Amino acid sequence: MEICSERHRFPFCVVWTPIPVLSWICPLIGHMGIATSKGVIRDFAGSYSVSEDDMAFGWPTFYKQFSPTNVHGGAESWDRAIDEASNVYLERVHNLLCDNCHSFVALALNKMHYGGRTDWNMFKLVLYLNIGGHFVGFGGFLKQYLPALFFFAVIALFFLFY
Repeated sequence: MEICSERHRFPFCVVWTPIPVLSWICPLIGHMGIATSKGVIRDFAGSYSVSEDDMAFGWPTFYKQFSPTNVHGGAESWDRAIDEASNVYLERVHNLLCDNCHSFVALALNKMHYGGRTDWNMFKLVLYLNIGGHFVGFGGFLKQYLPALFFFAVIALFFLFY
């Protein structure tokens, strides 16, 4: 299945969207989800809540597609691991710093042994996503970086003129 950003379908992808205010200060901070083999996005949106096709901060602006060939069992194992991670996180309290949407995605990748690895974590995911990830069009790029650019321009102007 191919990516169809118009229908918000990102099969075998880790997806990203900015978090208002936090992403304005640091564009590398954002909200992450993982999509099933059919492209349905799951994200740990808050305590005891895993959303389906309803990301907490809007539709993805950035994504990285993973290869199902790097999962023993292919698409079925990919989907099963996402279901298992979802069931775990339906019983978890959200913590912005250490048990969050990034941890949820990492658990799914660890459960499927993606790439033969079980050491996925939030830092590796952000790095991996930013190496070879793609914006959802030019609009995705603008949604990701324009608020930060504006925020820092206002600060720079403030210090320049006061």
